[in-house]
Amino acid sequence: MKLLHIYETAKDSKKRIAELADKEWQAEKNTNLSCIINIDKEKTFQTFKGFGCAVTESAGYVLSHLSEQQQQKIMSDCFCATGNNYAFARTHMNSCDFSLGNWACVQEKDETLSSFSFERTDKYITPALQKAFMQNKSLSVMVTPWTPPAWMKTNNDMNNGGKLKKEYFSLWAEYFVKFLIGLKERGLNPKYVSIQNECEATQIWDSCIWTGTEEAEFAVSCLKPAFEKNGLGDIKILIWDHNRDNIVKRMKESFSVPGAEKAIDGMAFHWYSGDQYDNVSEFSKAYPGKDLFFTEGSIEGGACPGLWFCGERYGHNIINDLNAGCTAWIDWNMALDMEGGPNHVNNFCDASILINTETKEVLYQNSFYYIGHFSRFIKPGSKRLGCNMVPFMVPATCDGKMGNTMESTAFLTPEGKTVLIVMNRTEDKMVFEVNFNRTESGDKKESKVYTSKVTEENIKRSFTCPPRAIQTYIFETE
Repeated sequence: MKLLHIYETAKDSKKRIAELADKEWQAEKNTNLSCIINIDKEKTFQTFKGFGCAVTESAGYVLSHLSEQQQQKIMSDCFCATGNNYAFARTHMNSCDFSLGNWACVQEKDETLSSFSFERTDKYITPALQKAFMQNKSLSVMVTPWTPPAWMKTNNDMNNGGKLKKEYFSLWAEYFVKFLIGLKERGLNPKYVSIQNECEATQIWDSCIWTGTEEAEFAVSCLKPAFEKNGLGDIKILIWDHNRDNIVKRMKESFSVPGAEKAIDGMAFHWYSGDQYDNVSEFSKAYPGKDLFFTEGSIEGGACPGLWFCGERYGHNIINDLNAGCTAWIDWNMALDMEGGPNHVNNFCDASILINTETKEVLYQNSFYYIGHFSRFIKPGSKRLGCNMVPFMVPATCDGKMGNTMESTAFLTPEGKTVLIVMNRTEDKMVFEVNFNRTESGDKKESKVYTSKVTEENIKRSFTCPPRAIQTYIFETE
């Protein structure tokens, strides 16, 4: 394997996805290894579909405060192939908490849906999506409702949970159809929907409760037939769209409904209940042909300008979700203001891009660059490779686990390049080796250490990852 490039983002430095010179990564001597990373190109797993972010009303609103040139730069940095190369944009049908208030496309009771209006969507969301699409003509839009209109619900309220009335299941499917056709008419490309955002959460903001059985029955009897009837049969349907904790329970409940495996294309999940990556892996193994999308994660409690742990939280979650079988990874709000909003119930969060709507200053958080270490190099169509760590030395950590020091994942791109991402969350530099295994004959394995781009000798060398840093390595088969 020939080493082509190494890119680095590191705390207490100005490096942000910066390419390293050889002297910056070579260890002084091949001793005191923290670990050996073994990559097996003969073992391939899920095909990855890409990264993305959410274009909410709040994101569109803060963007609208900037000049056209500033907006175009942000969109290029997020969606262009020379930027973070996002392949997905998730948005909401009707309002969500990151809206300027409660609203619906059919606000008052209208069982004909003849009053269906894109007026609110078109104010801030559609322009932002269209600007994103101009940067990436392959951009896929994912649509998720936080709630039906109040008049369709048992509690007559867009907030505080409640449920969709059974008599409105078919009408709600028609509502989806109208919204998706509206996006298409605006030159956008809706490819995925989830039935409900966080369907087990009763929130003080836009929310609605669905059981796993109800989601599956709605997909089988209403939504999938409505899509096929209206020329939208290629749009994929995802369920759950909630935390990792109950993925397995919901999987068993929903897929026990007759016809569910045909109508439902996969599951979506969030990170707010904790690491529970075993649940992600269990679904991936049980349904290897289904999509498994991470669709929302953010640092809660408001904006965190300049705090380094934010990016590390992203890196940790991305590496472990990918290693568990995730097929797409979508960040929450693309951009927010310096408070972490606007949010109509003050549920403020951090975002990878923060915008001062008064001074027009734009702050790219380290989370933007941490995501970029993956999204810029693991292109859609890449396959995950076997990748494991053999620890040699574990520095003092709170629990002594290797996963809290060095973490990694590896992918094979459609162009045949091997991408390795390594993250060091310790306060010490980590020295490690990379081994590539290849099948020679039968079950025999040969371990081959990479060839440095600065020497023709096939000799062992060690890499160095500085404290609180993430690195992306690009290798090419010789």
